[in-house]
Amino acid sequence: MARTNFDMLLQAGCHFGHLKRKWNPAMAPYIYTERNGIHIIDLHKTVVKVDEAAEALKNVARQGKKILFVGTKKQTKEVIAEKATSVNMPYVIERWPGGMLTNFPTIRKAVKKMANIDKLMQDGTYGNLSKRELLQITRQRAKLEKNLGSIADLTRLPSALFVVDVMKENIAVKEANRLGIPVFGIVDTNSDPKNIDFVIPANDDAKDSVEVILGACCAAIAEGLEERKAEKADEKAAEAQAEEVAEAKPKRTRKARKEEAPAAEAPATEEAAPAAE
Repeated sequence: MARTNFDMLLQAGCHFGHLKRKWNPAMAPYIYTERNGIHIIDLHKTVVKVDEAAEALKNVARQGKKILFVGTKKQTKEVIAEKATSVNMPYVIERWPGGMLTNFPTIRKAVKKMANIDKLMQDGTYGNLSKRELLQITRQRAKLEKNLGSIADLTRLPSALFVVDVMKENIAVKEANRLGIPVFGIVDTNSDPKNIDFVIPANDDAKDSVEVILGACCAAIAEGLEERKAEKADEKAAEAQAEEVAEAKPKRTRKARKEEAPAAEAPATEEAAPAAE
């Protein structure tokens, strides 16, 4: 069953590309026609690409791995944050912190610093500081929260990157390519799909367009997470059953030995009788 259809994408405006003079020739296979100086994206190909990306994302989620959503455009920030939060995945909607993937240990230190500030504020360590010092620490905490708060739970490198507007987030794409992290991207007609592993040709400027595509992909991720829970529950049940069987086996063998003992002694008494005669 398709996760999206032509009508859904058409209604959301996913087919509107950029001006013809701003196009990237590498996107030619995904362009249907040109109208009033604007390229029109072939939504039949978009439907297929969304399904491919959704299935791959589902497999990543089923393995218990993290997918990092990236999109810093004003009109799509809220949608990305909402969809990523719904499946408990990290996201970046403010400025991309350079070296976030290639220099991940440094980013983790900044996240830990934010946690330490919270801890020291709660236990009263900062109670004796002046108002000015407290204000500086509070501002530092707010800045860290704004830029890194959404990735506080990301303890290791993500297994996949989902990018909205690969041209604007080219630094994030380059870092992921360098580390071999697969990139899923909504690619408009002005972008280069060369470095994107899973290309979703669509309008990356319209909020509705991004929401429809993210909705389909996040629904697939949610399915993968549910399947992982079911698999874990089955594994626990199988382990519990195996433990019960293992505990029951020794008891049965002991009973068998006790029953065999008198039978083994009987022939010895019969042989002893002729010797006595």
